[in-house]
Amino acid sequence: MKRKRILDQKVALVVGGGGKIGRAICESLAEEGCNIAIHDISENKIHPLKKLIETRYNVKSIAIEANLLENAETRTIVPKVIEKFKKIDILVHSAAFVGTTEYSGWAVPFEEQTENAFEAGLRVNLTSAFILSQDFAKHNQKEKKGVIVFISSIYGIVGPDFSLYEGTGMANPAAYGASKAGLIQLTRYLATKLAPDIRVNCISFGGVFRNQDSKFVERYIKKTPQKRMAREEDIKGTIMYLVSDMSDYLTGQNIVLDGGFTIW
Repeated sequence: MKRKRILDQKVALVVGGGGKIGRAICESLAEEGCNIAIHDISENKIHPLKKLIETRYNVKSIAIEANLLENAETRTIVPKVIEKFKKIDILVHSAAFVGTTEYSGWAVPFEEQTENAFEAGLRVNLTSAFILSQDFAKHNQKEKKGVIVFISSIYGIVGPDFSLYEGTGMANPAAYGASKAGLIQLTRYLATKLAPDIRVNCISFGGVFRNQDSKFVERYIKKTPQKRMAREEDIKGTIMYLVSDMSDYLTGQNIVLDGGFTIW
């Protein structure tokens, strides 16, 4: 007998679904029968993923293009999900300005980081999560069993060790950690405010291997008990736990998925 998929007929919005982590999340949920609304800043970026998900996992999908720097565009995302699927069960926010994001005044030395870049990082990483959670809660009222998951970072709970970056040309913008810390606190606020109908949790992910400078990778691994950087697929098990009934009594928590990096 064919196994019933854990998320069969559920509808999830994955914000930043075109990124590498977002893609892993989309595939993980689709594999368990979830219909997926994939958001990213460019529709062309996510159309191939939409087709792959529909073909490989036999679920429905929609690609949603919106710039999270614009409030008006951000407000269109959840209504588009409702228009397509008539409901929404799960919100995963994984969109972010990261260390390699190309934006003037962002991934540069601290003295050169600009107010505009700082505010842009907060808007994409944190403010959009607030907006989308607000819209999700409004449209999830009929379901009475919603789930929100934010993707934060180890730099939301600890400060960066700048010795890891010496001689690499890599950057760790101030607004990155500030915004990721904000997500963790937003998790606690929403978990209280939206209970018991909507559960809200957070994943603080460790550094993901992306062919970074070998000096950085070697230093990072030395600080990590698991002796490696994270891979995108490492997030799959934790995501499935948080969005499914397996974690039905869990809310307001920050799951630190970092191979032990922050335990020292």
